[in-house]
Amino acid sequence: MPVNSRRAIDRFLARKRIAFIGISRKPSDFSRHVFRAFVERGYDVIPVHPNMTEVEGRRCYSRVANISPKPEAAVLMTSHGVSERVVRECADAGVEQVWLHRGAGKGAVSPGAVEAGRKAGMDVVAGECPFMFLCGDEFPHKIHGWIKKATFAYPK
Repeated sequence: MPVNSRRAIDRFLARKRIAFIGISRKPSDFSRHVFRAFVERGYDVIPVHPNMTEVEGRRCYSRVANISPKPEAAVLMTSHGVSERVVRECADAGVEQVWLHRGAGKGAVSPGAVEAGRKAGMDVVAGECPFMFLCGDEFPHKIHGWIKKATFAYPK
């Protein structure tokens, strides 16, 4: 799988209207922490979950296609088994860029999802943790970035 570019990450973070797909029902879940980090930094974050109507005071949509006006980008916190389908739905809805989050395990990253996004002309950020770029100076994210730099895995 190709390495992510810092340019693609910076372009993503320059977007202001972002769909957040696969947010957990549990307020203490990691996906909720990432969601809050985007909100705290002034992003217009739209939660997407097929079985929820509200997340932390924000309307939650069942599908990205139902969001109006459309989001510019999407963070996927889905499982890798559904991420390819979700990326295609994002492309069909006019989303220009996707961030496939990978935590422990595969996360939303799959070769099919990356390929589907790129075939649709989308910028794809695959496998990076948004915290490392949103909160780069905070512990433990600073350590995470340092480790990636030391192992030559940090996006250039």
